[in-house]
Amino acid sequence: MDWMPPYRSRMRSEPTPETVRPLEPVGGDLRALLGTVSDFVTDVVDGLADAPASDATGVADLLADRSLRQPPPEDGRPLAELLDVLTGAAAKGLNPASPGYLAFIPGSGLVSAAVADLIVGVLNRYTGLAFPAPGLVAMEADLLRWLAELFGLPAQARGILTSGGSLATLSALITARQARLPANFLAGTMYVSEQAHQSAAKALRLAGFPSSALRVVPVDSGGLRMDVDALCAAVHTDRAAGLQPFCVVVTAGTTNTGSIDPLPAIADVAAHEGLWLHVDAAYGGFFQLTERGRQRLRGIERADSLVVDAHKGLFLPFGTGCLLVRDGELLREAHSGPAADYLQDITDSDLPNFAEFGPELTRDFRGLRLWLPLHLHGVAAFRAALDEKLDLAELAYDELVEHPHLRVLHRPELSTIAVRCQLPDRSGSDGDIATAELLRRVNAEQRVFMSSTRIGGRYYARICVLNHRTDRSRVTEAIQAIGHHASALAARSPRET
Repeated sequence: MDWMPPYRSRMRSEPTPETVRPLEPVGGDLRALLGTVSDFVTDVVDGLADAPASDATGVADLLADRSLRQPPPEDGRPLAELLDVLTGAAAKGLNPASPGYLAFIPGSGLVSAAVADLIVGVLNRYTGLAFPAPGLVAMEADLLRWLAELFGLPAQARGILTSGGSLATLSALITARQARLPANFLAGTMYVSEQAHQSAAKALRLAGFPSSALRVVPVDSGGLRMDVDALCAAVHTDRAAGLQPFCVVVTAGTTNTGSIDPLPAIADVAAHEGLWLHVDAAYGGFFQLTERGRQRLRGIERADSLVVDAHKGLFLPFGTGCLLVRDGELLREAHSGPAADYLQDITDSDLPNFAEFGPELTRDFRGLRLWLPLHLHGVAAFRAALDEKLDLAELAYDELVEHPHLRVLHRPELSTIAVRCQLPDRSGSDGDIATAELLRRVNAEQRVFMSSTRIGGRYYARICVLNHRTDRSRVTEAIQAIGHHASALAARSPRET
């Protein structure tokens, strides 16, 4: 048919002065805009090796800069000028994209995932329901199926991509609450180790439980893992008191030290006691791609719910978490509700409506930032990168544990090491002060950036290797800097320290 509706004819015609819209650059203008952004991104990535891992100097001057903190103008400003402002704003603070960033749990940010975000923003498709974008929802659903199989979950498992582990944990606990407790759930109790991430306690509170519902279980002295006997005792004590134990949170990679709770033993307890087994694998989960990771995470396949953060173990930009639930129907029942009248035009299909599996009704095509990197680079590239991180953590441990003025906690199970100054004939508080000074000195050099924590009441510096740009040379720099400053601090008198 040669006939074409008039509106399609207009869409294909060249823009005229009457049809130019300032909010919609097209043709050459759009190419120029994207070219400027492309040059900006390339310069940022190419400069990361030499960029500071952190820079806290001049923050007051930055925040006083009127070019940074002014209201939007009536007329637009050139893009190059705005990117200069952005460059200045991003120059201060922490730089997780830097290969020297070894603090907290790094999220280094794959460029290919950022490209996916650009595409998603341009497509601007709604994926809360399958009907508006069935092909895109199918891609995301297939990706979630692959993830469920990676962790050994059964065919009925379902999942949802979230903004991160915190939202995923909240949905998991709401599902556990509905599956394991009556409508009046206030007698329910949940069990976490004293090394568990704070997101579990926060999710419990947001799910409507009183603070008294949380039980903090001690850890063993060797690997800082949940004490299984203490867990059993706490459950039995609560049952005897008329309370209703309903959930235990197992950590597969603690933030402090990367320790993995004894998954098989706790899974046995959960099965015997009728507890929902939630595994917080936000940090450690994607090491499942490696042979060493699969061995260390044995038992994770028994989880009722499982949280993993792709912005950690798959190196994606911040804002990419995932919840997997063993019985997907329980997840749907906990989050779905009556259909709204204004959705009567939506037809059903075999594809999931993601709005029924989580708290968000509005959501973009979140899956592309995982789908594109995995398909573009291949799973083997991610496996190799994760194996490299395990190797680098082992390297750091083997070197630092031999230093006479350092105390390193247990050999890393994943990629995190906790270390502190060990000063002869000095008190523990002297060691705390020296370790804080060690951290300050190392970070001041700006080649690496580490964070700190307290373990057993003592101050420790932490190294976490989970940046796809971090290589052997940068970890060696960190080892040398730590050793140099530890020796210098040990040579000082107690009063000087």
